[in-house]
Amino acid sequence: MSVDAVGKVRRGRGARQAARQTRDIAMLPALKRGIPLTEPMDAEQIARIDAASMDILENVGVVFRDEIALADWRKAGADVRGETVYLDRAMVRELIETIPETFTYHARDPQKNLPFGRDHAMFIPMTGAPYLRDREDNRRNPTLADLADFHKLAHMLPAMQSSAHHIVEPYDHPISHRHLRITYSSMKHSDKTFMGMTTSPKNAEDVLDMAAILFGEDFLETHPVVTGNCNGNSPLVWDETMLGAMRAFCRRNQPVLCSPFVLGGANTPASVAPTVAQLNAEALSALAYTQVIRKGAPAIYGHYLSTVSMKSGAPMAGTPEISLMNFMIGQMARFYKVPWRTSNTLGGAKTFDAQAGYESATTLMAVLMSGANYIWHSAGWNEAGMHCSMAKFVVDAEQCAMGYRMAQGINWDDFDEALKAVGDIGPGGHYLGHPHTLENFQRAFFMPELFDNNSIEQWQAEGAHEINARALKRVGDLLGDYEEPKLDPGVDEALQAYIAKREREIPAADALNQDH
Repeated sequence: MSVDAVGKVRRGRGARQAARQTRDIAMLPALKRGIPLTEPMDAEQIARIDAASMDILENVGVVFRDEIALADWRKAGADVRGETVYLDRAMVRELIETIPETFTYHARDPQKNLPFGRDHAMFIPMTGAPYLRDREDNRRNPTLADLADFHKLAHMLPAMQSSAHHIVEPYDHPISHRHLRITYSSMKHSDKTFMGMTTSPKNAEDVLDMAAILFGEDFLETHPVVTGNCNGNSPLVWDETMLGAMRAFCRRNQPVLCSPFVLGGANTPASVAPTVAQLNAEALSALAYTQVIRKGAPAIYGHYLSTVSMKSGAPMAGTPEISLMNFMIGQMARFYKVPWRTSNTLGGAKTFDAQAGYESATTLMAVLMSGANYIWHSAGWNEAGMHCSMAKFVVDAEQCAMGYRMAQGINWDDFDEALKAVGDIGPGGHYLGHPHTLENFQRAFFMPELFDNNSIEQWQAEGAHEINARALKRVGDLLGDYEEPKLDPGVDEALQAYIAKREREIPAADALNQDH
């Protein structure tokens, strides 16, 4: 293989080059789902959730703490009393009908464009960790170099289909400048699609200006290239920061996630179905507002789901109720014909241990069976999002690749050919040397590289390394093999000039290493 995943001839030499040529880093295409969905609600129950959510919107209302949004709602004909907006269900339905059910994400490398929505899905790494567990498994504050390493890993791991944005917080840069450096790192170290910071309306505008430098302003007008996330303040509040960022993305016709932040039992009722009804109302109010901003702008039904321990108040991951809510939210998003986002491979464990594995595997299976489209936090999340583990990052990515294979469904292409092998072998034989096996064994069954399935004797002879140690070695191997997908020199120069200009304009008053 002489061409790498970004379409450029490899320049390595000798054994290092040979190792790179055998490592498959080609990004998986968008997942096209081939298995049935898990849908626990019948039509009557879907209608019941819808009716309850519409009652909340009409009679309880949603607070929009933003004068521009309130003025927009008044102009649209909503009932606005103070900061509370009461939304007629007919208005909500009319507005969300203009959200595209499908679109295509466009990447710097066009071969990594992704069809999105309906039965197409994509995996995105975690973001927002104030700590990392590094290549020595030490928990510490991250730097910009650590963020770059995560972006490089996201670039090289086939199941990761985005470089996201601030996978970890770069504490060696002022808070007011971080969004610029984070965005540049996403663009520089990977040519996949990416996310954009929404920490303020102006920060969002900076991200979009940089995306326009990378792709062209006219291209942005008609092509989704970057995703923003806007979190609601449950229960039933959207604030000025998130709404301003939402306007920035929608005005430039870029997708935005409308994400209520659910801590089940703390900011929602302590019951699954009413929690979904509240969350649904919150998401619908934001989805509707995206269409007030710009009719036809792409928007994604979002959420962050957690349940709260009634013993400690701490958020929990991998619980059965989270799975049930994912199934239900998937049904509601499909009912409204809008794409939707969920969170994946979440762990509350403090190290990459069995708890982290169980929590993450439970969530991954539920997410795949729920029919989610934008599968965020798919690699690295642990300690309830407080740290991103480099070891867990690569194992999660391999788990996503395994889940991808399962969710594609059953392959019938070689059914007749393989049945002939049954006749060839007959009773009591084995298939290991049969031509069909030799031709198909590499693709017939997924063979994880990070799990050890050898005998205990062989495992001991090779050093008795557990999964964390094997994963950290893989991290080192991947980063050693990384080759940067070079930006166009003129684009790179323009991006760096923009960053320099904005850093001169933005006060760097925020102290370095300030608490997150």
